[in-house]
Amino acid sequence: MSFQIKPLEADKFAHLFELTDAELAELHACRQVVTSKPGTPCRVSMEDVEVGETVILFNYEHQPENSPYKAQHAVFVREHAKQAQIPVNEVPEVIRSRVISLRYFDQHHMMIDADVVPGERVAAELEMAFEKSEVAYVHIHNAKPGCFAASAHRTD
Repeated sequence: MSFQIKPLEADKFAHLFELTDAELAELHACRQVVTSKPGTPCRVSMEDVEVGETVILFNYEHQPENSPYKAQHAVFVREHAKQAQIPVNEVPEVIRSRVISLRYFDQHHMMIDADVVPGERVAAELEMAFEKSEVAYVHIHNAKPGCFAASAHRTD
């Protein structure tokens, strides 16, 4: 079954880079300069950020639905992030290169299964997951340290 991974949308976060550090702190966010690679995955460009680039680390509500699984966690977005356009059935290197936690949700936003897999297995796992009609979407998290990476959805 075909799937597509959806990164966060760049236009929702560009304004963060216009805020002062004090304003970011009020939003429970902070500006950082990347000091090592890999380790700082941008959720818009779906790439590891280069050393010396600026990112905003902020709390993002990745599961906003009214369910017991409503959730938020810290994510990075790089300054001037170019929107990733991930083709159907493709898994970006930033996911393939990590240990990944997959969380399977039904149409009522209830988690119906979960697994931890090497990143190079994500494509096969998503294909199998979307063969099951009860799987509405999948959340992809880095297993270490556990940050939300992206969501995956069935395609026709």
